[in-house]
Amino acid sequence: MAGASNLSGLALETSGELQSPGSASSNRSLRVAENVRKKGERNPFQFALNYLSQVQEGTVVRGNDALERNLVLVETIALSQGLPPEAVSLLLDLALSLRAGSVTCSRILKFLIPASVVPQEAIVRGMSWLCVGKMPLNAQVLFLRWVLTVFDLIDCKDHLRAVYGFIFSFLTEENLCPFICHLLYLLTMREHASYLFCALQQGKQSFLMQLLALYKVFRPELVTLSVPSRLRTGFKNHNSTWKAALSAVQRKNRTQMMADHSLSLGVKGKPVSRKRKLDHLEVPPLSSSFYTNSKKTVFQLQELRSFTELLQNIHNIELPAQMGSLLGCSLALHYLDCVQDESAFLRLNFWLGYSLQEEFLLCPVDGDSDSQTEASRFLATILSSQQFLQESFLSTESFLYKFLSVWDGSLLRSQVLDLLSHVPLMPSHHIRMLLFEPLMQLYFTSSVFFKCSVLECLNSMLLKWLTWHSINALENGLDISLNSNGTVTMTLSGFMDTVIELVRFVGRLAAEGLRLENCHVLLLSHTLAFYETVCDMFVKYGLPLVIMPPADVFYPALLATDSVSVDRLGYIMYRYRKNLTLAKKQGQQREQTFHISRVTYQEFNKHLVAMVSCLWNSKSFLSGTGIEVDERQLIQSKVPDHWSSFDLVHHPAFFKYALEFHQKCWPERKRVDLASIKVGKYWNWYVEFLFSQGFDGLNDFIKVNTGQSYSSSSP
Repeated sequence: MAGASNLSGLALETSGELQSPGSASSNRSLRVAENVRKKGERNPFQFALNYLSQVQEGTVVRGNDALERNLVLVETIALSQGLPPEAVSLLLDLALSLRAGSVTCSRILKFLIPASVVPQEAIVRGMSWLCVGKMPLNAQVLFLRWVLTVFDLIDCKDHLRAVYGFIFSFLTEENLCPFICHLLYLLTMREHASYLFCALQQGKQSFLMQLLALYKVFRPELVTLSVPSRLRTGFKNHNSTWKAALSAVQRKNRTQMMADHSLSLGVKGKPVSRKRKLDHLEVPPLSSSFYTNSKKTVFQLQELRSFTELLQNIHNIELPAQMGSLLGCSLALHYLDCVQDESAFLRLNFWLGYSLQEEFLLCPVDGDSDSQTEASRFLATILSSQQFLQESFLSTESFLYKFLSVWDGSLLRSQVLDLLSHVPLMPSHHIRMLLFEPLMQLYFTSSVFFKCSVLECLNSMLLKWLTWHSINALENGLDISLNSNGTVTMTLSGFMDTVIELVRFVGRLAAEGLRLENCHVLLLSHTLAFYETVCDMFVKYGLPLVIMPPADVFYPALLATDSVSVDRLGYIMYRYRKNLTLAKKQGQQREQTFHISRVTYQEFNKHLVAMVSCLWNSKSFLSGTGIEVDERQLIQSKVPDHWSSFDLVHHPAFFKYALEFHQKCWPERKRVDLASIKVGKYWNWYVEFLFSQGFDGLNDFIKVNTGQSYSSSSP
């Protein structure tokens, strides 16, 4: 019995040993589950992603609290911090596969905000889901809009370009066509131009024409369809769903993000508000469209360190992923200028037009200092790039013409007017409608300082036109190309019509402005600066055109109380005489197509007689002097010797010099008698003394028109 008992105990002990492995395995499972639970508590976001990755097709959505709870958690993280690349891939696959239904698909796409980059493989898989035929149309459109929004965040695009033909096949889908055209436009390279035959069959909608314009750049011999040289923007903005969230995430993670993938996005304010903030308006950094391990032999622009490297690799350079990154980079602009690639200009204008319209036209304006600084820096970069290339961008011109109609004249005044001064030539009727009419409304309702800024802008514009003419007219004769990348030309007569329109417009502005501002000295100074350019158009720039200033500009300058204005008027009249004399001499020597009008000579002679009579002959306001005032009014003024009130001695602008000269000549006199200056040798001494003060313009005028020359020595 004892043995039996021992055997029984041994059996029990053996039985316990046989059961222990199962118990240990069960305990390990419990420990693993507990660890997973604790890890989920420590990292709920990762736990939610794990849950969503395991969602199977046919999962019940309505009333599924676990699914809802995890979706809310991921959505909150996405909108506040953005999603890492692996999360974007996982969620995009979940949404487009419709494993959780079409409603969840749209919901996920709307909060799919990347924190850094978007894997291109996720986009390629997403495009493949379009072929399954399960997704509703609104989900397909939403997906394509999302791809266009995050396009510049895609880490690489070579695989996307590899399936270019597959994407192209969706052009036949009427509702998807605008978005597919936009995506193809961003992906198109020279080797893709062979698809244009299929594109020609799709119609002539604006988005298709935009794509055809790009194809025509690469293969012009294959595109017989006439594509307008100045297409309006054919692609609409599709990023309104994600724009605010993307901008907020990028601002928050800006220091952590890769610089190569920053987006130029801003926050659009509410339509009812008149305020906005330029929250993210900047030029993106250079980044290549390909990885460095791409099979293509390319040289990335961001790798360039010198102009020599640019020349050595100029045929192997790949354009950047975002064309806006060319702005502000001198080597990139050198490349753009040397290669003269129309596709590059087309893409750059598209990016620039989109940015300017989105940030300045579609949003109300706020006076926040940070926003103003950012916008000012952005416009200054555009301006410096235009100055480097010595031509303006078509998208900038289009933006300016639209912006003038809503501009208040104060927001970013300096930058806007600087950009306006770079507007190229256009037919006179176009510039009158697009530029002069809106500018005139602002001019007459703004301060004197804004008026001065406008005149300075228009003077700079005229100088650029004249300089452009003096160079191009010699190279190309009368048929002058308006843009190095376009086919629009203008004859010399058309050029002169536009210049005449500009000069006469400024004459009207200046005359009315001087009247409204009581001949403000600063406004008069900018007016005379403009006519210093106008008076030398024939001699200095070879343009057979002379336009005299209107009387409402000439006489305020002649009777001005500051000596600088009178001296500048003397220089202007001296240069007018030089130009007219040369024009008359050339007209007598040979047959000319263009002649200076007889009316112009008559206007000059009238101004000349008035100026000489007033300053030199002491015959102001008398009959036949050009400045005629009714005799009765002169008597009523009770001004003694009114005819000499504006000569070189009594003129308010030179009165202090006459007093100084009188004091030097007759220091013992207690009574000032300025009339004694005009007697004998004192007159010559006074004129020499006056011109020694630096009035070179007046000196040249007197010397040429009176035949008398004076040295710079004083008595």
